[in-house]
Amino acid sequence: MNEIMRKLPIGIQTFEDIRRDNYLYVDKTAFVWQLANQGKPYFLARPRRFGKSLLLSTFEAYFKGQKDLFKGLAIDRMETDWRVYPVFHLDLNAEKYDSPDRLLQILDSHLNMWEDKYGKDIRDETISTRFSGIIRRASEATGMRVVVLVDEYDKPLLQALGNNELLEEYRKTLKAFYGVLKSADRYLRFVFLTGVTKFSQVSVFSDLNQLNDISMNRSFAEICGITRQELEANFQPEIKVFGQNNNQTPGEVLDIMEANYDGYHFHPNSPGIFNPFSVLSAFFNRELGSYWFQTGTPTFLVEMLQKTNYDLRLLLDGIEAPASSFTEYRVDSNNPIPLIYQSGYLTIKEYDSRFTNYFLAFPNEEVKYGFINFLIPFYTSVTNNDQNFYIGKFVSELEHGDVDAFLTRLQAFFADFPYELNTKTERHYQVVFYLVFKLMGQYTGAEVRSARGRADAVVKTPKYIYVFEFKLGDTAEEALKQIDEKGYLIPYQSDGREVVKVGVEFSAEERNIARWLCE
Repeated sequence: MNEIMRKLPIGIQTFEDIRRDNYLYVDKTAFVWQLANQGKPYFLARPRRFGKSLLLSTFEAYFKGQKDLFKGLAIDRMETDWRVYPVFHLDLNAEKYDSPDRLLQILDSHLNMWEDKYGKDIRDETISTRFSGIIRRASEATGMRVVVLVDEYDKPLLQALGNNELLEEYRKTLKAFYGVLKSADRYLRFVFLTGVTKFSQVSVFSDLNQLNDISMNRSFAEICGITRQELEANFQPEIKVFGQNNNQTPGEVLDIMEANYDGYHFHPNSPGIFNPFSVLSAFFNRELGSYWFQTGTPTFLVEMLQKTNYDLRLLLDGIEAPASSFTEYRVDSNNPIPLIYQSGYLTIKEYDSRFTNYFLAFPNEEVKYGFINFLIPFYTSVTNNDQNFYIGKFVSELEHGDVDAFLTRLQAFFADFPYELNTKTERHYQVVFYLVFKLMGQYTGAEVRSARGRADAVVKTPKYIYVFEFKLGDTAEEALKQIDEKGYLIPYQSDGREVVKVGVEFSAEERNIARWLCE
């Protein structure tokens, strides 16, 4: 096919480039006007690759009075008095922060650039006094108050996690720098900071406590990302071409895009938000892929899970939590959930208003299976290259009714653990079972539970339904007996497929599967 493709702004974060070079743009300018005209100091947390940089670039163009860029957009009908303000745009995203001097160098570079334009006072010696002086001089020179935009304010802090000495250096530097935005308030027209993480107990914003955090504000839940309504309204040609290339109707395309890339909720009552990077990439490549997940690996998060001995089964099934336990991250906490949530690997799925509890879970298929696949090498000796082989064989054997081959392969899977893994706790092996069955779930109707009262795992294939019960320190016979006594088969008896119950005996001494029985 030789369809003419529209220009999709994959990786383009500059509003002016998108508009001048005729890239497709999903109009978010009504939010820009509303925020710019309703308040002054804002903070927004969103996962990486979610459009934060483009949003700040849009604010920059608006406050620089670049009216021509907004022709035909919502803000063109809303703004009647275009003015030009001095804008200081600080981008901390694309740098490596590995020493105290590195952050100072980045800040110094920006300050030098602004001082070249608005002058320098030799009495201003520190980073914070220089910044304060620049803001005052810019306002006095132009007769307009100043706009400050900070992109990825937390990037140095995130890179320093695990290095307490470096983290403290960055905290002190940024605390003084951002604190200027409070003392210079009378010279400021607008302030907007973005980041991935809302840090607590590190006092970065202690001197900037007037920030309006809109990260979970219902009115601005859609300010970044793409809603299904926006997808249908703006991407009809791409939906059509994607469907033609994958033998799918437009409705099927929307459904499969929703399953793989939708599901983010930044307020319990907001619509689902599609990951914009994955959506644009899928349309460009005309096929599904783990586009967002592959742009950054959650190595630090997985290491944190292991360090805190967090029960992965809770994470994989979704967890209940009050907002206070996941919206801010405490450096001294053993709770990895805030960083996992704020990084985009979990999102709000449900909200219990009576008890003010949230239910957090993976937002979509891309994140769910990308995260689980990434976990496997950390908990087993299986590499990323090998795991698809294992999972494919597991699925094939159960689809063909060969339980013995499946469990023999699972036995070999455990036997291949290196010695250091063999010293792990019982929970470690339970987690590995969990990961295997969860990964099979993308190809079969596999369900695996951690709660008592239900079978440990259920796998549905076109011909069979398998009900598994695993026993540590007990026999395979006892496992089968429990399946019967607890009525685990009842939900599947009218299904029409052959139901197979499997009792598996796990040996603590051998640290492996010892026996199994099937009926």
